[in-house]
This record gives sequence, C-alpha cells and structure tokens, in this order.
Amino acid sequence: MLTFKKNNIMQFKHILCFFSILVCISACDTDLDQFPENQAESSSLTNFIGVVNAAYYYQQASATPLAVMGDFRADNAQMIEPPYTDFEEFNSNLTSMEDQFFRPLYRNLYKAILSANTVIENSEDTKSIGEAKFLRALSYFKLVQVFGDVSINLSASPSAEDEFPRQPAENIYNDIIIPDLTDAVGLLDNSEIGAGRASSLAANALLGKVHMFTGDYSSASSHLNMVISEAGGVGVVLDCTFANVVTSQSTETIFKTIKGTDISDEYDFSEFSVWFDGTEDKAIPPIDPDLVAAFDEAGDTERKALSINAEDLIGVKYSEGLESDWIEIRLSDVILLYAEALNETGSSADDVLGLLDAIRTRAGLGSLVGTASSQSEVRKAILDERRLELAMEGHRWFDLVRNGMVDAEMGQSISADYYVFPIPNSEILASGMVITQNSGY
Repeated sequence: MLTFKKNNIMQFKHILCFFSILVCISACDTDLDQFPENQAESSSLTNFIGVVNAAYYYQQASATPLAVMGDFRADNAQMIEPPYTDFEEFNSNLTSMEDQFFRPLYRNLYKAILSANTVIENSEDTKSIGEAKFLRALSYFKLVQVFGDVSINLSASPSAEDEFPRQPAENIYNDIIIPDLTDAVGLLDNSEIGAGRASSLAANALLGKVHMFTGDYSSASSHLNMVISEAGGVGVVLDCTFANVVTSQSTETIFKTIKGTDISDEYDFSEFSVWFDGTEDKAIPPIDPDLVAAFDEAGDTERKALSINAEDLIGVKYSEGLESDWIEIRLSDVILLYAEALNETGSSADDVLGLLDAIRTRAGLGSLVGTASSQSEVRKAILDERRLELAMEGHRWFDLVRNGMVDAEMGQSISADYYVFPIPNSEILASGMVITQNSGY
C-alpha cells in the first residue's frame, strides 16, 4: 500500500533495485525495454531514463481495473458471480472489490507519481521531464476519474511526518493535471508516436480530454482540433479497418500502455482482455445484452461482428488476447470528443455530425447529418456513437458520468455517490484516518 509513510519512502528507494532484476521485454523495441539500473538512492542518479520507465511500468496495473470500471459498471458488460455483481447494484457493497480492483489501481498510480516526481525534481533532461509530467498528469487524471478527490504529493522525498488529506478534484485538475500537460506539450516531440511513449500530440489529446471532463469545452475544442490537424503529419490516421483499431498494427493509436505476457505486471489478478472474451469465470457471459441491442438498433453490423459474438455474448475485439496493449487514446476517441465539444459550444448540428462521417464510413454506416437538430439530440447521437466505436475500451461509464446521462442510459435512478468508486480502506486505515472515504461507502 502507498501512504507516504516511512515504509513507503523506503519502498521507493528499493524500486530501482527491483527493476534491475526484471526480465527485459523482448516483444517490443521501444525504450520501455530498459529498466532502471541497480542504484538505490535517487540522489546518486545522473540518468533518469530508468525512473521514467518505472512511471510507464506502473500504468500497466491500471488497465484491467479501468476496463472493468468503464464497461462493467455501465451497460456494456455484466458480472454474474457474487460479490462481483456489486458492480451493477450501486451500493456500499462495492468496497468488497478493494483487493482486486481499487487498491492495485490506487497503489500503482501513486508509485508512478512518485517516480515522475523524482524525474521532475532531479533530472536535467528535457525529454525525460516532459515524459514524467505527462505520466504524472495521466496518473492523477485516472485517480480523479475513479475516486474524485484524492491526496496530492508533488515531492520525490515526502517526509514520514507529512499527512496527505484528500484535495478537491477541481484543484488537482487546475494545479497539477492541466499545468503538467501544458508543459509536456512544449517539452515533447512526436518522434515516438504509437510506440508507447509520451508525445506532444498525446499531451495535447489528453489535455483536450481533461478539459472535456472539467466542462471547459472551448479549451477542449482548441486542443482536440490541434490534435486532429497535426495527426496526419506524424502518421496518425484513422485505420482503414476497424478490426485493427486496438491492435499493435493500428495507425490511429496516439498513446498506449504496452502490456504482454513477457512483461512482469504488478497487477497479478487477470488481464483486461479476459474479462471480455469469456475466459474470466466471474463474468460468463460478459457482454450485456443491452450492448447487443444497441448495435442492432443502429444497424451497426460490421462493428458488432468485430467487437462481440452476439450469440455467445463474448467480446472478440481484442484479437491479440493477452498480448493486447491498453489503448489509452486513439484518433477516433479524439474526433468524437471534438464533435462533442463543438456541440456544447454552439456549432450547428450538421457541422458537428459531419465530423463523424469518416468513423461511420469505416463502419459501413451512412452519415448522421440531418438526423438530429437540437443540442441534446446531437449530444445523444455522439454518446451512442462513442458507445459502439469504443466498446470494451473502458470509456462508457466515465462518458455517462461526464455527460450527466447515468440515469437515462442505465434506466434507473442512481445516487451521485456511486459515480465514483470507494477509496481503498487499507489506505484510509494506514493514513490514520487522514484520508477519508467517499460518501455512500
């Protein structure tokens, strides 16, 4: 557990030793292959590439929890074995999932933050600092999405006497996430797009997404438009085949977390792909019939066939199985967010819906231009499109919360207390109750 007390400060000093004994990743030829050398004290380091890689490494542990929260909490997937059914019951019982989902996510994202802090505080390499700022922002963004208000640590060497009470999510967005991403845009280039490394394009894309979550649609549209305008010039284009969109061959990946069976992962329960493909026995069958109905209602036969097996109610989207990388941001996601931002800032319905044409043409579908006129109708059309395009990619629940559409889409009245997830009780106890629990849990 990570509580920034004495044992955790010492734990970080041993992280560098830990990585020196990991087996190098043979399946990928990026800098993620390089693990930190065996140097126990961060003050003795002159090259921080290994510590940056540690911050990347810890992102892996967020993939399965985010996939489960994003789709199983919503109407895309279902649990059938108690207590996992708590994901669909919206009550305090969800705390029973602490060990499997919430604590690994919480703990590893704070480890990523601590690694990033070390680089930001000590490195003189511009690229390393840019990557660290991107990864720190990404980590805090995930924490805020999942838990709401969380603790802030911006130090590489927090004092054992320091306390870290939770801070308002708004402050974390304004004081950490947005400034870090703004810095990252200027510090990074686009030389490693799609290779699992941070880039200027990825920082701009995440910045646009962050502004969508804060409701600053004008700023969001500016950053998202910049991404769309610059993407083609650095080789990021919509993949001509939907079957490729979450594979290692995809041409539209902006940022991904590299995974695989030859990477030792601190999340040791299961990989995100098995929750959808029918091999995780806690979710058989995993696909919610409501998702099947949504594909059928839209006449979306191509994406349906490439995403799910409707007869067996299993997912087929992750054709690479356990070797699938976790796609954090891809171009379709950015285009759909841009259309949403324009709709929220008063652009005409036809102009907004026209932005979806390329995505729908790839899916063998016609244009939505002329099918909706009011802002609310267009908002619903975009939300529906995101559901089918991004199914099983961990977006659905967070999209519903962000759009205020939870009750309407879930078909029930759900307390806003359950829009976020429970803080791990182990962290609350270890903090001496300085960290508090979310209301409702």
